[in-house]
Amino acid sequence: MKRTHHKSVLSVLVILSPIIVFAQHGFDKQAHRGGRGFMPENTIVAMKNALDWDCTLEMDLYITKDKQLVVSHDPYISSVFGLDTNGHALTKAEEKRLRLENLTYVQVAKYDIGMKPHPEFPEQKKISAIIPRFAELIDTTEWYAKKKHLRSPQYNIQAGPAYTITDSFRTDFVKKMMDIILAKGIAKRAIFQAFDVGMLETVHRDYPGKIKVAYLVGASQKDLKANLKKLSFQPDIYSPDYTLVNKALVEACHKMKMKVIPWTVNSKEEIDRLKKMGVDGIISDYPNLL
Repeated sequence: MKRTHHKSVLSVLVILSPIIVFAQHGFDKQAHRGGRGFMPENTIVAMKNALDWDCTLEMDLYITKDKQLVVSHDPYISSVFGLDTNGHALTKAEEKRLRLENLTYVQVAKYDIGMKPHPEFPEQKKISAIIPRFAELIDTTEWYAKKKHLRSPQYNIQAGPAYTITDSFRTDFVKKMMDIILAKGIAKRAIFQAFDVGMLETVHRDYPGKIKVAYLVGASQKDLKANLKKLSFQPDIYSPDYTLVNKALVEACHKMKMKVIPWTVNSKEEIDRLKKMGVDGIISDYPNLL
């Protein structure tokens, strides 16, 4: 998911100071990629910060060459915020040889993704970080929440969107993901989301009732009924590009007992407008706005 309508939100002092926010747990506040407005995206340090804001941890998964499930939105190490093994900025051309599917996790972990200034998020704190393994991220956030007496972490986990997807890949990907989720005991606190209906169908077929399912919908997919017809089942959550949300859409989803959680909303005015429409949660790069 990509939405970067940036607005100045907090002073540096607030960014550097963890703040515990006592949330209304009925409303699902989701920190997009861990809240990349403040912290390097999809990193453990970002997820810890999101927990301090009492947010659901929204993240993306990919698989490395040695079949490790890692937390990354892109199928490669991004030149937008990545540094090479010598600490130099990566170029766009280098991304082609740095695809996660062609690298072992040991190789992936040599690249820093937290120190290079992000052009779209000038308030993002710069801190050394690497692409984490999914299982390690869960272990760390669970430990962190217990240590700080926070509520148990909630997770919204997205299948990486940029693969050439086959049915066999879907089955393998979902099994790897669910093996970890079930082993860690977080299934009842997790959501699986995807744009790819095949991924959603695979989860529904192989793990019925084990995890909530959210159907991600892009800005061009305006017809609710037409979108839902693509699935053989009704998802728990309808998650559209926020520009598609109006009162009629929210009421129609609620009538079908589906929650509505739009993405990715980065202005206080838009968040307030959507809340007034009755959405059940919001995904944002800025946890403080929620």
